[in-house]
Amino acid sequence: MSKLQYYCASSLDGYIAESDDSLTWLTGYEGSYDGADAEPSPMEAGGSYERFYGGIGALVMGSATYEFILDHQADGGSWPYAGKPTWVLTSRDLPEPEGDDVDVRIGAATVEDIHDEVVAAAGERHVWVVGGGNVASQYADAGLLDELLLTIVPVVLGHGKPLFDRRLPGGALQLAGTSVFGSGMVELRYELAR
Repeated sequence: MSKLQYYCASSLDGYIAESDDSLTWLTGYEGSYDGADAEPSPMEAGGSYERFYGGIGALVMGSATYEFILDHQADGGSWPYAGKPTWVLTSRDLPEPEGDDVDVRIGAATVEDIHDEVVAAAGERHVWVVGGGNVASQYADAGLLDELLLTIVPVVLGHGKPLFDRRLPGGALQLAGTSVFGSGMVELRYELAR
């Protein structure tokens, strides 16, 4: 059965982006860790992102995340999630990316409204709640979020866009695993009670 997974990077003090949506604290990070237990950094070939993304069948995101992706598309402007249906939750009219095998569905809906359709589209794979914190909070509030896969980047921002917009219902999360990367980042995997 598909799991709904919120997979993202966060500063040490719990922010997923700066107030202006900038990610230079993440993209410019150059730390290291030489321990024997170090895995390849998440974005390296064979790293945790590649393994995670291989198990994803559908994606959900908010408008700010979507617009950031459109503004920063890799590969000369191609949609990075081709072949995977993507829902964008917004009440605004937004442009749709062009290209082969692009399936982006933009509209005003609640996470409960689209849940069955998203899970069906994911098939045997998982659903990636890309962000931001408001969309992840909506999934948690609805009792639909299964896992938090959080890569902690050892920088302190002091302010910005939070990991979640509000306190999670249900109390503490259950730690399911950790990974330490050669970059000095650490991934924490948590299960949420449903």
